[in-house]
Amino acid sequence: MTIEQHIEELRAELRNAFDVSERREIHTELECALAELAVIVAEQDGRLDAEPPF
Repeated sequence: MTIEQHIEELRAELRNAFDVSERREIHTELECALAELAVIVAEQDGRLDAEPPF
């Protein structure tokens, strides 16, 4: 599963979640997945160096 597919799945789960704690958990996981995607895109665009600093 790609990160984009995972994000879409989490969005669908969030739309269908009724329990507040479940919504909070899904929302947190969605935010993490979106942040991960942002890092991947930044690395591909050259805006972020994938190598750790020395």
